[in-house]
Amino acid sequence: MTDEHLPAQVFPNRFPEAVDSRPGVPQDRCHCFGQGRVSPPGAATYFHTEIQDTGAPGWLRLLELIEEAVADGREEFRPLPELSPEERRQIVTLPASIGRLTAVRTLVLYGSNLVRIPPEIGDMTNLEEFSPYTSRRLHWFPYEITRCGRLVDSTVSTRSIYGNYKYRPPFPRLLPPGDTAPDLAGPAPAHWDTTAARTCSVCTGPISATGPHQAWLSRVVATDVLPLLVNACSQVCLDALPPGAKGYIPAPHRGGAIEQPPSR
Repeated sequence: MTDEHLPAQVFPNRFPEAVDSRPGVPQDRCHCFGQGRVSPPGAATYFHTEIQDTGAPGWLRLLELIEEAVADGREEFRPLPELSPEERRQIVTLPASIGRLTAVRTLVLYGSNLVRIPPEIGDMTNLEEFSPYTSRRLHWFPYEITRCGRLVDSTVSTRSIYGNYKYRPPFPRLLPPGDTAPDLAGPAPAHWDTTAARTCSVCTGPISATGPHQAWLSRVVATDVLPLLVNACSQVCLDALPPGAKGYIPAPHRGGAIEQPPSR
């Protein structure tokens, strides 16, 4: 039987929100680095500086959706289709309350406007599938995601993340502790790219008033190699980190002008 005589196959749409026909642009443009070419020598990248507007309608609705999901114990959390395009655009991070979604097995954030994810994602202990695909402003992930021991499947736009093997965009340079003492309840994302550095990514102990010992580490998480931002309480905890993924910088580093393996 030739191909033209084979019966037509119907494949399920895994991301129905991708065909949302409502007007509006849910994503802002990102110019941090070229997501379709190798970064030129000497190129530098910087953290997104957006701070979440916690009074925005989209944020308030997201908080409600999380509470609903906690209450009904659902296993799939797909909040963005419940928001208008403009409300989706207002969401640049997720609330810490996502850590309460302990029954959720699938988290879908297709086409989000996110620039960061909070460390509380590590409390989603039953998470098995994580899909922030085409979230093109999401360049890194918190090290705490490695605590999701059941996470086995991921769908990430790899060309949008720091250090990806295709184009090797540089990592933002991290400050050593004490260079800019942060308010740990709300440090400036331009310096630390975190808005809550209270506990150590490694041992869960408290972070000192001088700020976290930060490092980048690229590790296999589910089915992707992700650039992970570590906020440690000490150099001892940084020294306890596992090695980086094969084909990536092998040890924790502070980014900036550090040499990466060749792109592929």
